[in-house]
Amino acid sequence: MENIREIFQVMTRHFGFLNKNCCTVGGHDISLIHSHILYEIDKQHNPSMQQIAATLGTDITTFSRQVQSLVKMNLVKKSPLPEDKRISVLSLTAEGKFIAAVIDEQMNTMLNEVFANMNEFERETVVRSIKLLNASMAKTSYCCTTPMR
Repeated sequence: MENIREIFQVMTRHFGFLNKNCCTVGGHDISLIHSHILYEIDKQHNPSMQQIAATLGTDITTFSRQVQSLVKMNLVKKSPLPEDKRISVLSLTAEGKFIAAVIDEQMNTMLNEVFANMNEFERETVVRSIKLLNASMAKTSYCCTTPMR
């Protein structure tokens, strides 16, 4: 039987998930969590802090610190919701949109290069398998929550 943990360990290293920064764009060193936050803010329309924290499976206190650093970098704008000032909504600044787009382009280029080494059947099998794994992980109580401390 294959060592499944080893397979995930190697994949994690190949994706660079252990690197302090995922990329440097426009003079900004962007951490992996910052990249995820920018992606989710860009994907959702005026999401609240709580929505993005829940999507990323992180606690609001840790998430709030990460957002503050993105605000200081002038990549994210945090605004009170007009109808309920207790809720803060997030949006990307022009620079934040640019950086999110560059990261997206870099990730797509990398994934295209990875998938270029496979035939169409292999690509479809991998994508289908990742979707199946994601669906299965979403059904477990252990995965998809705030990471172990």
